[in-house]
Amino acid sequence: MLCVHARSLVHLSDLHFGAGRRLEQRCAALVGRLATERIDVVLVTGDVTEHGTAPELDRFMTVFADLAAAQRLVVVPGNHDRLGDDVAELITGGRRVRVEKRPGLHLVLVDSTRRYPGWSFVAHGELTPDDLDAIDAALDDAAPAAFVAVLMHHHPLPIPHESRLEAIGAALGLPFGDALAAGGELIARIRGRCDLLLHGHRHRPQAHHLAGRRPLLIHNAGCSPALGVGARFDYAEGELVAGPRWIGEPVVCPSAAPQPIPATAAGQPALGIR
Repeated sequence: MLCVHARSLVHLSDLHFGAGRRLEQRCAALVGRLATERIDVVLVTGDVTEHGTAPELDRFMTVFADLAAAQRLVVVPGNHDRLGDDVAELITGGRRVRVEKRPGLHLVLVDSTRRYPGWSFVAHGELTPDDLDAIDAALDDAAPAAFVAVLMHHHPLPIPHESRLEAIGAALGLPFGDALAAGGELIARIRGRCDLLLHGHRHRPQAHHLAGRRPLLIHNAGCSPALGVGARFDYAEGELVAGPRWIGEPVVCPSAAPQPIPATAAGQPALGIR
């Protein structure tokens, strides 16, 4: 049984509305699955759209309308959202760093995208010194007993390239598949003050667990509609009590530490904790 007073969040990413009808149908099916579970908040870490157009964002909002109306939806933009109409500005309200709070939960929302990338292959992110200072201030505002999560799109630590094109670009010295240049400094600033750092951008899910007095779990959701699932976390009294696990999977409370999610009979991939 899950702890009585635990609350839950689900991490989704890289929905890519506009990349094809099938992908959007899978997003709708995923929202339907979320409706069958007790989920307090759904967090989406970017690339909501494929081409950054207003109609794509409208279709996303239609599918997620019930969650948004219940104030259970939180979104940060990704690099694809900077294309076309630049709907990233609609998502963030023009703010690079902002805070949202839920009962027992302190969310620091970070726009890690580069403004006006111009081309879709300019996909790498950026955190400026001002961004880092703003994240510091946002963490300072967290209540002592709050469970704290930082959301952004880009990965702060190096992750293996997922395509031959990325590998070729890296060999040529192009940064487009690289981790955030300021990723190491970001982690140094938030470690010991934050429980989760959630991101997307890479379409294969994985996570890193950094041990310490206050452990930090860095979690990549992968491409949620392609996977057909989201990762669920349960927290209580400022601590992670269960997760990550795929939605729909059983849970035992409490958990001593985050553990890898095994592949299921349906062939869902594992989330390896490193």
